[in-house]
Amino acid sequence: MKFPSREIVESIRREYPAGTRVELVRMDDVQAPPVGTKGTVKGVDDTGSLLMHWDNGSGLNVVYGEDLVWKIPVVKTVCYGRTEEWYSRAEAEQFFFHAMMNSEGSEQSRYMKIYTELRLGNTLCTDEEE
Repeated sequence: MKFPSREIVESIRREYPAGTRVELVRMDDVQAPPVGTKGTVKGVDDTGSLLMHWDNGSGLNVVYGEDLVWKIPVVKTVCYGRTEEWYSRAEAEQFFFHAMMNSEGSEQSRYMKIYTELRLGNTLCTDEEE
């Protein structure tokens, strides 16, 4: 197996910081958790593999270039009818805070509603009135 460059490993670390939730898509190992198992990334080692804590108790790592997972969105927002998936609540909050501070009137109210819902911990935040 060829190991990834330092730049690739750093890119993986940025994309999968500790705490990122993932779902297993493919793992060719007899001890692999079942496809569809969800888990939490504990870190990324120097080979680009994800150090894992699977919800079923397994600790088998996701090997770079061999296994496949997809990131589970932390939160979804709906603004002006457009749905966006966010893998970081902090990034979503920052985006809508800046949008709120740089707008006014009804537009500001829309952004403020989403920002407030994000801060309350909702997983679906929308500008639509209920």
